[in-house]
Amino acid sequence: MTGFFRRNGIVISTYLLLAVFVWVAIMIVLPQAYMLDFSFRFNLPPGKIGGPEDVYTLKNYRYLLFGRPGDEAMFNVLHLTVFLRTIIASIFVTLINFAICYPIAYYIAQVAKGGQARALILILILPFWVNEILRAFAFRILFGTSGVINAFLQTFGIIDQPIDFIRADIALYAGLSYAYILLMVFPLYNAIESLDHNQVEAARDLGSPWWRIHWRVVMPHAKPGIASGCTLVFMLTAGALAAPQILGGPSSFWFTQIIYRWFNTGGNWPQGAAYAIVLLLACLIFVLTVMRLFKVSLGEIAK
Repeated sequence: MTGFFRRNGIVISTYLLLAVFVWVAIMIVLPQAYMLDFSFRFNLPPGKIGGPEDVYTLKNYRYLLFGRPGDEAMFNVLHLTVFLRTIIASIFVTLINFAICYPIAYYIAQVAKGGQARALILILILPFWVNEILRAFAFRILFGTSGVINAFLQTFGIIDQPIDFIRADIALYAGLSYAYILLMVFPLYNAIESLDHNQVEAARDLGSPWWRIHWRVVMPHAKPGIASGCTLVFMLTAGALAAPQILGGPSSFWFTQIIYRWFNTGGNWPQGAAYAIVLLLACLIFVLTVMRLFKVSLGEIAK
């Protein structure tokens, strides 16, 4: 802390610390604390809020687990299934993103030089100047039954009938993977770029095959970047709303869509808050699991 004040001066250091504290407190801590408190309340009309009926309850969390009292099913199968499907699909999208982004990040960091590396980074960034919702609609046009991909496949006689990529969730997974690709590429690039290329050359001179070089040299060095990219992509995928609504098929209902309905069409904010807290806890568990798996600290991920 003293080094931070010495580098930046007392005035600037105090301002930066206060700005960060106020930002974290107002934009992160207080809203989450208010939502946590709200999730333990009954859904009351405005006139009764703060009255004798406004007490704490576990009703909203019990509903997620067991559904309405008196239902024939023991558990709330629909909502629990959607929750598990969202978590599993988010992990799947994270793995797809890593598989796509790792070679790109390695090439830019260790192979491409000078202008070529800058051009590749610019090519990656430029499409993201377009709004996320517009990109989602572009993917729907691309993967639609009368879209570009089906037209291409039918033109060259690869298929006779158009494939319903929307119903098969292929469009959804592709759209989500593309939406957060930069959040995987740049942490990986940042970690791999700091690797001394002589280590790669030494492993190659000793006869190691390419897969062992990456498994034993590059990936261990890039663990903080891998952990950072995976946590960012997972959390944003699990919390996505626009892409599942635009690109999702009938069987790809997302947990955030249920939360959205509780807050809006359902008008039950305490129930929506409880569902949002459960999703937040799932994301925190994933982050802690990734940190333990890769044996990295939160500070290393933040770099």
